[in-house]
Amino acid sequence: MGKKVTPRQKSECLWGWIFILPTVIGLIVLNFIPIFQTVWQSFFKTGDFGKGNIFVGLKNYDKVFHDGEMWQSLINTLKYAIVEVPFSVVIALVLAVFLNRKMRGRDAFRTIFFLPMIAAPAAIAMVWRWLYNSEFGLLNHILGTHINWISDTKLAIYSIAIIGIWSVIGYNMVLFLAGLQEVPRDYYEAASIDGANGIQQFFSITVPLISPTIFFVLVTRVIASLQVFDLMYMIMSTNNPALKYTQSLVYLFYKYSFTQGNKGYGATVVVVLLLIIMIITAIQMIAQKKWVHYS
Repeated sequence: MGKKVTPRQKSECLWGWIFILPTVIGLIVLNFIPIFQTVWQSFFKTGDFGKGNIFVGLKNYDKVFHDGEMWQSLINTLKYAIVEVPFSVVIALVLAVFLNRKMRGRDAFRTIFFLPMIAAPAAIAMVWRWLYNSEFGLLNHILGTHINWISDTKLAIYSIAIIGIWSVIGYNMVLFLAGLQEVPRDYYEAASIDGANGIQQFFSITVPLISPTIFFVLVTRVIASLQVFDLMYMIMSTNNPALKYTQSLVYLFYKYSFTQGNKGYGATVVVVLLLIIMIITAIQMIAQKKWVHYS
């Protein structure tokens, strides 16, 4: 026979559901319902003035896979993610290791590195557009060059990725610092007695023990980088010759849905992006079994 549930347990269960109910409702209303609405919208052609949508079945998907602009946006998005994710994770991890030690001004340095996360995106875009300006920008002045950082078709996407790296380092660093707090100091002391130097300790102790945190950061950063939009929107002007080679899939969705008023085709682009994210996340979940160590 099963164990009898006491009135106290019933009360705790009831209050538990009451406390999480607002979050559950928020997820359903703000996340799950829009997802299903977007998938449904992808099977329609947007009618005039946003009304009278016409069911077209899979025609939008067929059009997407033959759309050269869509494939170019996918390449741009992948380029951005390939640059932003590894560098932001590695740099943040190294900074976290250094700032986890006792040192003068440690809290000040942590605050400085985290500041980009609380800065307004518009302010960030304005400052970086000034830094990248080919005529009087600070970067060209310091380097003594004349580089078109955000108008060169081959360079612009990487220039934007640098801004992305700078923007998220502080957030990643805080997550790694939280993971480092759980690593016992005894391991490092024992390794020092055995003659292991700092680099050996980093790869033999730090990385394996905080691998769950590294995995979490990797998954969330890959998802966020594939959804990048604000940097492209605020840095690149509509008459910039490099816009075609920097616009992401989300930027393409914005252009189709809100600029051209074709919400059905825009929804199709988002659904394709959702499938790509799900596939990449599934691959990461399978691969993590080989290198993530849960204690």
